[in-house]
Amino acid sequence: MGHAGMAAAAVRYLRAVPRTADPVEPLPRPDLRCVRDDEPAPVDRTEFRRVLGNFASGVTVITAPAADGETSPAGFACQSFSSLSLDPPLVAFMVGRTSTTWPRIARAGVFCVNVLTAGQGELCRSFAVSGADKFAGVPHDAAPVSGSPRLTGVAAWIDCTIHAVHTGGDHLIVVGRVTALGAPETECAPLLFHRGRFL
Repeated sequence: MGHAGMAAAAVRYLRAVPRTADPVEPLPRPDLRCVRDDEPAPVDRTEFRRVLGNFASGVTVITAPAADGETSPAGFACQSFSSLSLDPPLVAFMVGRTSTTWPRIARAGVFCVNVLTAGQGELCRSFAVSGADKFAGVPHDAAPVSGSPRLTGVAAWIDCTIHAVHTGGDHLIVVGRVTALGAPETECAPLLFHRGRFL
């Protein structure tokens, strides 16, 4: 079974998991040693974050409709997003394997990428917290194909189905096949994240 087949099987399994009122448990953190215990780590974690923080990125909110048995949609702030392929039209985002939101998105099997504008820093922060009702007071409608929440006032939105899921260290690489997308006629300045703060 190839990567795409394994990802499809994982998504089918997550959809089949019985629903409970309990919070979704995060995936276990993988043991990802690349060096022996008696070897020094090749890169200091703090230095890794400091250096990579110099790469400015856009900011998105990934949303999904409530899956069967759930009462509210899912969403989280994500700066690890990228376009991937034109033919077929694919995008990708990365999510931590300990995320409690990702299993809910996987069960839905679909998602919408909401590209935030420069004035939506507080909206981003509200989707970066865990355990709260992230959609309380947030204007949105349903994306046309998936029904995922499409946030009002975003710079762009991309409606997707889950195409494949790959492991990438302590993160998952989620590939989405684009089913619909749009952006306002008037260009909006994007929300950027650089060196630990919004620009």
